[in-house]
Parts: sequence; C-alpha cells; structure tokens
Amino acid sequence: MNTYAERVCIDGHPENHCCCASTGLRPRAVLLLGIAAYLFLTLTAFAQTTEPTKNDDRSKSWTTTADIKTNHVNPTRIIESHSENGNRTLDKESVQILGRDGHYEAYQDIEKETVQVDANTVRITTRTFGRDVNREKSLVQVTEEQKRILPSGESKVERLTSDTDVNGKLKLVQHEIVETKRIGKNLEETNTTVMLPSTNGGLTPAYKSRELRKQAADGVVESETTTLLPDGEGRFQVVETRKNTTRQEGKERSTEERISRLDSVGKLGEVSRVASKESESTSGEKLNTVETYSLNVTGTSQDGNLHLVQRTTTKQRTGLTGEQVTEQKVEQINRDDPNSGLRLSVLINDTMQPGPSGVQATHTVRMRDPNGNFDVVSVDTAKSDRVPTIQIDKK
Repeated sequence: MNTYAERVCIDGHPENHCCCASTGLRPRAVLLLGIAAYLFLTLTAFAQTTEPTKNDDRSKSWTTTADIKTNHVNPTRIIESHSENGNRTLDKESVQILGRDGHYEAYQDIEKETVQVDANTVRITTRTFGRDVNREKSLVQVTEEQKRILPSGESKVERLTSDTDVNGKLKLVQHEIVETKRIGKNLEETNTTVMLPSTNGGLTPAYKSRELRKQAADGVVESETTTLLPDGEGRFQVVETRKNTTRQEGKERSTEERISRLDSVGKLGEVSRVASKESESTSGEKLNTVETYSLNVTGTSQDGNLHLVQRTTTKQRTGLTGEQVTEQKVEQINRDDPNSGLRLSVLINDTMQPGPSGVQATHTVRMRDPNGNFDVVSVDTAKSDRVPTIQIDKK
C-alpha cells in the first residue's frame, strides 16, 4: 500500500495531474478523497488482520467515518459503508462538507456495486453523484466494468465510462480494454488500450501500454511497462518506459523502478529512479525506506545526472493492547538551498486502536514552516464498526 506522502504531493497536488479529468471528480473532492484514502485503506487492512469469526454479520456489513480537518479546507466528513448479499457487494462513499449553518451537507456520493456473475466473471458498476444548483442529488458519471477469466488462464477487463451532458443524458467518453495472457514460461503480458472521443465523433485509441512481467529465479520479479501515444499522424510511438525489479529475501524486500521518457529531440532518457527497502525486525517492527532520484532539481539546472530529491522513512509497530502506530518522516530538497542536501520537511503520525465496537484511527500531518518550525496542518480521525479479531501475544 502506498503511503499518504507517496500518493499525494507535499504541496497538495495529486501526483497524477490527469486524475480530475479521467475520473470526472472535482479537484477539491479528489484532494479530500486522497487525504482520507490512507485512513480507509489502513482501517480496512487492520480489521482484516485475521479471519472474521463465523456468523459475524459485521464482517459482511460495516461503516467507516472519517473527519478531515485540514488548514485552508472546510471541515469534511467522509462516510464509507460496505454490505454483502449473496453474489452482490455494495460499497458507498459519501463526501460531506460543513455548511454555513454548522451542519454537514452532501457534496458527492459514489456507489460501487460488484456482482459475481459466475465463477469466471465479475461485473462492477460505479456511479458518481454530485449536487445540482438546487442541491439535489444528480448523476455525474457511470463506469461499467467487466472482468472475465478465460479457461486458458487469460483475463480480459473492459471499462466503459459515461458522463452526463447538459441535458442529463449519459454519453460514452472512455472505453478501456485490458488483456492479460501468458506468452512463455514465467512470462506474462498485459496490453491496455484506452479510447477517447475524437474530433470526428465516436471513440478512437488515445493511449496504449504493454507490460511484460517475468518471474525470475531466487524470488526476483522483473517487469517493463511501455507507454505509447499517437504522434498526430495516426502512428503510436513510445513516450515512456518503466522498468521494475523486486527482490524478496526472507522478511526483506527491495524494489527499484527506473523511468525513462521521450526528450525534446525524440530520444528516450532516464528521468527518475525510485528505490525502496522493506524489512521486519524480530520484535515485529516494520521499516520501509523509499528514495526518489530525479533529473530535475528545483532551483538548479540539469546536469544530466539523477539526484536524490526525497526520502520517506516509515516505521510501523503493534503495541501490547493491539494498537498500531505508524511514524513517517519525509525529507526533501530545500528549495531555497538545493545544494545543501535533504532536510526533514514533513512528519506524519498514525494511530489505530481496536476496541469492542470497532477500530478508531488518527492521522496527523505536520509540515515545516518558513521559520523551520513544524506546524500541524491536518488532523484526521476515522472510526469503523468492523471489529478485528486480533490475537495479542502477551509474553
């Protein structure tokens, strides 16, 4: 699971600048969902640390509520619920903002319905609702996804995304096809094609990618993803490659990703590298270090070399009463003095405490101000009524 700092840039901008356009979400909602995602994902993982007890209805139906209080952003509440009924699963997410009258009012709703059609087919329908000028619930976007596993072990995923027009009618705006198959011993290929509206009407291929994933010896997994975009003349050309190598040795895991992109003269050149190491001590404490190297360093001119621009260190431990504590430190280049190396810029603390009625979590972010002090910029809390069944070792 990616950390909060890795998913959302420190200055508040999502790392994927196209996320608002591709999902149809308003920028404010995207930022809020990004902030709350860490709490939701961690709470869910925490509650699933062991198998639920038999006949426990709460394992199939639960609710998580997160209250977000971030500087310069109105207090926000996000409520997520999960329910199961036979082959149907329903997940709901409601974003509410604090109104002028001091009460929370609806801002955005997302409903995700998953249906197990048969042993090899899953259908997922996601509906996004906003609010119209009268504050009434209004459908904004629908994504229909179907994943089918073929008898040969190959899989095919199709996603159709439709937005509502000014008249409230749905119009197809994106068609994505993802096909995965084995092409050799320990070698898997995934091809993705995304089609978007064209100037001539209808949809036309606008993005393609090809990933080769190889399971090598001694716990090594290698993958290479190639991204292709149209060149304006109907031909697709390679604009980016990502090479990823993962090694697993006991409880230690290391990953390295090298990214190359097309430059101004049409040549592929390495622009960044991300190296991470994960380990676990005999006491159960987990340590994760991620270092990011980039060709671009703010405040300096390029010299053709990659430079260390960020280091994220995360420590995670579980207490005697079952509480889970995570401490994260983010070191970055000092923009005022880029040649001085990294300096501590962000501190993130998370605490999750299990109880008889569920799990409670607190997520606190502190950032360095211009005077070098660390100010609290966000204190988010969440609670889930999903009760974890954790065995505590009290040796």
